[in-house]
Amino acid sequence: MASLACLAAHSVLSRIGAEKVTFETQSPTGSKRDSHQSRGKGSFSVRNEMGTNVYVDDKPAFLRSGNDQLEITRVINGMWQTSGGWGRIERDSAVDAMMRHVDAGFTTFDMADHYGRAEDLYGLFINKVRRERGDEPATGIRGLTKWVPSPVKMTRGVVEAAIDRSRKRMDVMTLDMLQFHWYGYPSTRKIKTLALTNFDTKRLGIILENGIPIVSNQVQHSLVDMRPQQNMSELCQLTGVKLITYGTVMGGLLSNKWLDVNVNVPFMGPKLDTPSLGKYKRMVDAWGGWSLFQELLRTCDKIGRKHGVPISTVAVRYILDQPCVGGSMIGVRLGLSEQLRDSQAIFKIRLDDDDRQNIGRVTAKGKNLMNVIGDCGDEYRG
Repeated sequence: MASLACLAAHSVLSRIGAEKVTFETQSPTGSKRDSHQSRGKGSFSVRNEMGTNVYVDDKPAFLRSGNDQLEITRVINGMWQTSGGWGRIERDSAVDAMMRHVDAGFTTFDMADHYGRAEDLYGLFINKVRRERGDEPATGIRGLTKWVPSPVKMTRGVVEAAIDRSRKRMDVMTLDMLQFHWYGYPSTRKIKTLALTNFDTKRLGIILENGIPIVSNQVQHSLVDMRPQQNMSELCQLTGVKLITYGTVMGGLLSNKWLDVNVNVPFMGPKLDTPSLGKYKRMVDAWGGWSLFQELLRTCDKIGRKHGVPISTVAVRYILDQPCVGGSMIGVRLGLSEQLRDSQAIFKIRLDDDDRQNIGRVTAKGKNLMNVIGDCGDEYRG
């Protein structure tokens, strides 16, 4: 079980970028293996953004720190679209859609205490699984939640009340994972694994140096936003922390729907009518603008037609192939629309060197968002 402890405010990150490290992963049986040397059944070799060969396994990812461990699917159902702005979600239809995602093999759900009814819907869903299929199938489903507290003094009572609130809403005895934006937490044994969301490299280093068992950091990561493959990736390779990515299809912008669309001409194409589309359009503007983005879409479309998959599938596969990425989230509009076939296709394609080089030639024309925005999550810190 994860232990939440008070953190000191200092960091020693001089090793990051100053020395070459060997990153080892540990198999479920406990034996260590070098991820750059051994190759298990079901894995394949790719050349990543850093120009080195890594082996990508489409089996579930294991997030671990010390004795804390959690198995998740590499494509994660993101439930932020239950928070409003994407259409009215009907409860029973949403729960039925969650069941279909599980039946399709996508058994990991990501939510937060502030994502509208997300935790409540998960509670109804997991209860239905137990009732209709039994306790054993329910144990293979993962519910990852977040706690984003107000900047107030943290006490044991405040922390435990928040954790208990999520446990009650999700109808679970123990949270599979708690991802948080804060520090100074007393110990608790009501969560299995402890993780972060939108922490930058420096603050992640502070936490790890103080012995806090962090298994993952959830960050924005896409073909446009490659910031996590700079300082953050180096630290994660050194420590074994995995990255869970969001914004990987940029709210739907990285899709065939937006190919050859001129957003400057009103009423001539789809609208930027959701919070995510507006957010990631601003990210495109910061990166290099709509014309360059269209070049990226055309490149991904050509690659997608070569493999028989849509643009979004190419975009997710590329990020899953990057170092330290444990899983990528795809937003689910429960009961409104589904892309299960496209998601399943992510595990059927293998991007080759030509594919990655063609994508790289376009992305190299864009700005380095580390210089424009800052490190991972800095866009939320002002």
